[in-house]
Amino acid sequence: MDQEEEKRMMMKSLWANVVVLVAIVIVAKLVVQLWWRPRKVANHFSKQGIKGPPYQFFIGNMKELVDLMQKASSQPMTLTHNVLPRVLPFYHHWKKIYGATYLIWFGPTPRLTVADPGLIREIYSTKSEFYEKYESHPLVRKLEGNGLVHLNGEKWAHRRKTLSPIFHIENLKLMIPIMGKSVAHMLDKWSMMSNSGKVELEISEWFQNLTEEVITRTIFGASFDHGKKIYQLQAKQIIFAAESFQKVFFPGYRFLPTKRNRTTWKLDREIETSLMKLISHRKESLLEKRRGGLEEENEEEEECHKDLLDVLIRASLKRENNNNNNNNNNNSRKTRITENDIVEECKSFFFAGKHTTSNLMIWTSILLAMHPQWQQLAREEVMRVCGARDIPTKDDVSNLKTLTMIIYEVLRLYPPVVASIRRTKKEVDLGDHLNIKKGTELLIPILAVHHDPTIWGPDALEFNPTRFSQGVSRAATHPTAYMPFGVGGRQCIGQNLALLQAKLAIAMILQRFTFDLSPNYKHAPTVLMLLYPQFGAPIIFRSL
Repeated sequence: MDQEEEKRMMMKSLWANVVVLVAIVIVAKLVVQLWWRPRKVANHFSKQGIKGPPYQFFIGNMKELVDLMQKASSQPMTLTHNVLPRVLPFYHHWKKIYGATYLIWFGPTPRLTVADPGLIREIYSTKSEFYEKYESHPLVRKLEGNGLVHLNGEKWAHRRKTLSPIFHIENLKLMIPIMGKSVAHMLDKWSMMSNSGKVELEISEWFQNLTEEVITRTIFGASFDHGKKIYQLQAKQIIFAAESFQKVFFPGYRFLPTKRNRTTWKLDREIETSLMKLISHRKESLLEKRRGGLEEENEEEEECHKDLLDVLIRASLKRENNNNNNNNNNNSRKTRITENDIVEECKSFFFAGKHTTSNLMIWTSILLAMHPQWQQLAREEVMRVCGARDIPTKDDVSNLKTLTMIIYEVLRLYPPVVASIRRTKKEVDLGDHLNIKKGTELLIPILAVHHDPTIWGPDALEFNPTRFSQGVSRAATHPTAYMPFGVGGRQCIGQNLALLQAKLAIAMILQRFTFDLSPNYKHAPTVLMLLYPQFGAPIIFRSL
């Protein structure tokens, strides 16, 4: 064998050894990640008295979890508010076996369920620095937008401070005339559709369209036509995102050019293109005003509400000017708002603003139809405070105490987000007895906490708005027990908008109609990103 041949053989042998070594390393990492680490974590919690369904290699408890979810949603339920077994069947099922705090496996990832309000307050408030927001599935993240919802640290604090004035209640009240006109227009259509003063409507689509219109006009300062296309595209995205909750996530899978991925990429590009057109048009309009010397606000303009798009564009222009004047300012570069940032924030508010508010209006209508005595009490209050046909004023809305209690109770029984997740950034002690390792996810079953009789009393599964007669903080045995919009510093920034819009719409409906559940209504709360009625919400309206 000559030297050249011997050299080639040595190289082949070397490469073969490298391949074997790499394969051994990969297999070792997989064994550690998919077998040894789960056993170690389970043993760590077992020593602390915390059990849970046994870990299955790679898939964890996903198969049983999905089976429980599919079985629960296969049939509608009776007209009760005991919806936990249907909406979070896996939590309800395993709680009966292992107690309120137990360990489950989402693939190879451990999730510890925490339903004690005192511990939840630690996670969200008093020890929040030890926890980070759970990183959503990439499809969900695309839908929600990479804005305030997902930011952390200094950038989150700056963005929150920038957006807060928009959602201050006094600014939102300036939007009431615009909101009222949209609601009145919808109700005029209902009246025209009624036959002898009676009409049956599937309110889900009506309320979604109403919320789309209001958000587009009040938060983005644009015509409804601009927002309609974005909402239609997001509706398609929701289907793909919802499916992701029933599958184990494979890192890197979203980059493969599968048919499904190509469709989601196309949807996202179309949404971003539509938003960029909206932003560019608004930005050019603002710059033209500045060039024409018309940018100074006069006293009359001060009574106009601030909208999200305007505030973000102004902040981005201001930051650009600051950067031009001081290119060495690192903090300025970190918090700079780019056009891409504006696109991501718009995605968030188009999605969350629409579905949180429309679902609240849907469930409030359903529950008032189920409980006619409360519907009548709310109507009497509206007539007394607002009159029979007028659009309520900002002062009127503030004085609707009974309707406010009703909406709080709807949010308790049917919160838009039924569970949330946090992840430990470092090893941390939770409460007096729990030690949690870094990287463990904590599942907060919001719906279960809202329905817990030990917290809310023996009537926890009943519709009783009077529990909020002394305010939210005194309604339960623990102030953290009520969290339809989250808890602590990361509480949903848009909650005031959702509450105001829902209260105004329901008040105006009560002025014009009485309503009952249709015989076609099937009570079937389920989760598709947010809590919604699986088989729709057909309701019969009768003109007053």
